[in-house]
Amino acid sequence: MVQTIQATDVTLEDLEEKFGLRLVRDSRFFSEWMSGTEQITDAEKATLDRVQANFLTLLKRPPILENSVKMVVLSPLLDLAGFYQSPHRIETEASIEIEMEDEGTLLRGRIDVLVLNVRLWVLVIEAKRANFDIQVAVPQALTYMLGNPEDQLPSFGLVSNGHTFIFLKLSRQPALQYGNSRLFSLMNPGNELYEVLEVLKRIGTEVSK
Repeated sequence: MVQTIQATDVTLEDLEEKFGLRLVRDSRFFSEWMSGTEQITDAEKATLDRVQANFLTLLKRPPILENSVKMVVLSPLLDLAGFYQSPHRIETEASIEIEMEDEGTLLRGRIDVLVLNVRLWVLVIEAKRANFDIQVAVPQALTYMLGNPEDQLPSFGLVSNGHTFIFLKLSRQPALQYGNSRLFSLMNPGNELYEVLEVLKRIGTEVSK
């Protein structure tokens, strides 16, 4: 009998035990986020500086309203990366509801799933009452990536809660394994959206091959 695991309930342990998925710590496995020739222009940097400033303004008046993350941060990033244009397309999957218990208080959030290409998934965490760590969405992202019909090619994912970003890569060759980038954050000095955009452009090129 086939056992069904709901995306809302899946854990990294589930993926390891039931599918044999393994984490690769060798940086050579997921080199796409670290190397490439893509450069961003001064105009793109100016746009990203404005995006960061807009988000920091939102932080002054919590809670951040639903969809603000997508409107203020994600949408400009996807536009600059070229994901609104052919050969890419955007599909919206059903949202995933998540709940966490924190000192006797029930916290509710939502993970919105966007498919930009069959090999690229974006999961955005939105929370009304608390900021969920992006690690909450990593197992869900990997679950969706496992469903990629192009199983001979690697899949990529981006998980963000609006101010923190992490990229994922999943491959079935020679075994089922995944790796992750470092964390990028709008709270760090400078503007790490520059690097996020560069990685998005590199992955966009990769999944368009």
